Amino acid sequence: MSLSGKTAVVTGSNSGIGHGIAVELAKAGANVVINSFTDRPEDHEMAAEIARDHSVEARYIQADMSDGDQCRALIEKAGACDILINNAGIQHVQPIDQFPAETWDRIIAINMTSAFHTTAAALPKMRAAGWGRVVNIASAHGLTASPFKSAYVTAKHGVVGMTKVVALETAEEPITANAICPGYVLTPLVEAQIPDTMKEYDMTREEVIRNVMLQRQPSKQFATVEQMGGTVVFLCSDAAAQITGTTISVDGGWTAL
Repeated sequence: MSLSGKTAVVTGSNSGIGHGIAVELAKAGANVVINSFTDRPEDHEMAAEIARDHSVEARYIQADMSDGDQCRALIEKAGACDILINNAGIQHVQPIDQFPAETWDRIIAINMTSAFHTTAAALPKMRAAGWGRVVNIASAHGLTASPFKSAYVTAKHGVVGMTKVVALETAEEPITANAICPGYVLTPLVEAQIPDTMKEYDMTREEVIRNVMLQRQPSKQFATVEQMGGTVVFLCSDAAAQITGTTISVDGGWTAL
């Protein structure tokens, strides 16, 4: 599944799932552009580390995914964009009648509208190159719902729908568009939540993971960022050339319920 010579842009990728995806793409030989809204020395060092470890080109480009112009500028600054991974996302949990309107707007902008802007900017580059892959990181919440997550669930359902549209618009071209729908993935952010949840529920670590965090995940195991990255690499490979317009759930059986 060599991706040598391809350039991948991964939004929201200086930590967690996005970083794991960028690393797996680099392992497969792709040059990578990682991104977040910060512009710190450690962001650029992270890209340099990927380049050193995997003998590829890697750059960090700052862009705020809540700003459509910056989303499009990210793709232009990247130069080439053979592979686009729309991963950037934020979350807020609150009943809908108490949900702050400005928070709703920001979640919709970052989790959904950013993918519209980056895809619109990337498709001409893919067409010029004669090959392309768009992989949107949706969620199990792009296929089902939970209470108190109105903006997140709405955005992720929207991402799944947009994925299908892009796939249909590129169906006769060597370009595919798919969405990955993860359940709970063990990231540093999730790991950091475990001690507070243990205190809140007076549970052991194992009880919190099994009975609280993974309550809806039948496997009772987290997915890993490496598994997420491996799924992306597969979708970018020639083996997946006829997979387009669909979702792949990496959720331990969550959406089978």
